[in-house]
Amino acid sequence: MSKDKNADRFDKAGARRVMRTKDYLSDFSGQLALGLMANLVGQLNYFYTDKVGIAVGSVGIVLAIAKVINAFTDVIVGNIIDHSAGGDHKYIKWMGRLTVPAALIMVLMFTVPIQAGQIPAVIYALVTNLLLSAVLYTFIATPFSAIMVVRTRSLTERGNMGLIRAVANYGAGMLISILTIPVTNMLGGTQSAWIKYGVILGLLILLLFLICWNNGRKAKFACDYTDNMQVGAEEEEEEPVPFKEAMTMLLKNKYWVIVLLFNLITSITSAIVASGGTYYCKWIFGNDNLVGLIGAVGMLATVVGFALSKPIIAKLGIKRTISFGLVGAAVLAGIRCFIPTNFMVYVVTSLLGSFVQIPMMSLYGVLTAMTVDYNEWKYDKKLVAMSGGAIGFGSKVGSGVGSVLLAAFLAIGAYDATLEVASTSMTYSIYGFSNYLPVVINLVMFLIFRKFDLEEKLPKMREEVAARKAAKSAEK
Repeated sequence: MSKDKNADRFDKAGARRVMRTKDYLSDFSGQLALGLMANLVGQLNYFYTDKVGIAVGSVGIVLAIAKVINAFTDVIVGNIIDHSAGGDHKYIKWMGRLTVPAALIMVLMFTVPIQAGQIPAVIYALVTNLLLSAVLYTFIATPFSAIMVVRTRSLTERGNMGLIRAVANYGAGMLISILTIPVTNMLGGTQSAWIKYGVILGLLILLLFLICWNNGRKAKFACDYTDNMQVGAEEEEEEPVPFKEAMTMLLKNKYWVIVLLFNLITSITSAIVASGGTYYCKWIFGNDNLVGLIGAVGMLATVVGFALSKPIIAKLGIKRTISFGLVGAAVLAGIRCFIPTNFMVYVVTSLLGSFVQIPMMSLYGVLTAMTVDYNEWKYDKKLVAMSGGAIGFGSKVGSGVGSVLLAAFLAIGAYDATLEVASTSMTYSIYGFSNYLPVVINLVMFLIFRKFDLEEKLPKMREEVAARKAAKSAEK
């Protein structure tokens, strides 16, 4: 007998399973599009300095200002979305409104009018960065992050979504890393080549967002089921919380603060790695095309890492998985500090560094969902979008700080893109942000995350929340 596809399904904890294969695929599409947008920003440092000719210091200032403003818009946008109507289904609607502008901005990022001079070029770079990150990306990514919390109440399905999204996000980073330099060089290596590349990315992003939005608008969420498993329950709106009060609640949630710092610090590393690899290959190994080769070989570590993520997380748990990723990354970067010019050492430590951090990346969304559950236990308010948006604050500030640090290292090393061979100061500045800084950053985050003990406490908290809801329902 064939299986009834419409039969009720539940996980081991008794929570209804609502996700189907097509739902995971559409979720993958949405995250892949967001990942392409986010990872493209990581290539802009190299594009601005070596292809357009904007001064290194100006590039650092532009990217830092854009990220800081962008970070504050995350919190504001989260509050706006939490106050909007539409119940749990409201989150997917934001994507449909912004798919075309998101595709268009991918092209505009590269049409920098350098012929008009440094100041107009810097202003244009700042404005387009703000449109990409602070407006379009934020108004799509913030509600998309919230969907993981409201789409299903099953921890198993949330974990699957987290893994799927991590695969998509990391895959986007790999695509950008592998393709950007070789493809733009193949197209001529000029600014015009990067514009053509932007057109290709824009069309791809448009398609991916449309796939995700079209499935999401027709899908059934957890709220569409009543307690007696029937479809069509009336969706209950959470009473909006004023912005100031909501922020106070979040800042008193120590787990949210830890996850905020986690996003902040790991985003600094990610921002540096995104651009740093190109500088390392160009000046230390003498060929910037090698970054594509390293990225292609890195696909093996990626595939193996994601294949093993689920059993690793199941074996180690959330806290130890993250500790494993942070300490492992610090040790591998430390090896490069002692052997910085060996290409094979660089490749192997980079691949292993990716591998040990992949399971950790799979937990970003899960950690945010856990802080939302803690909000509900502590305040009787989930603050779904604002929690995700404020966590995004850490990611955006981290990316901005990473860009500033990268520019600062280059400036201190007297970076000169016109040289044939890197000067001694340039070489050591590249070693600094590629090898030494990751050691310090990952060890600091390891010490901070030792205080995250929500994993053990959450089951009992959920029982208490369920009991409170049952009592309120009985009173009615």
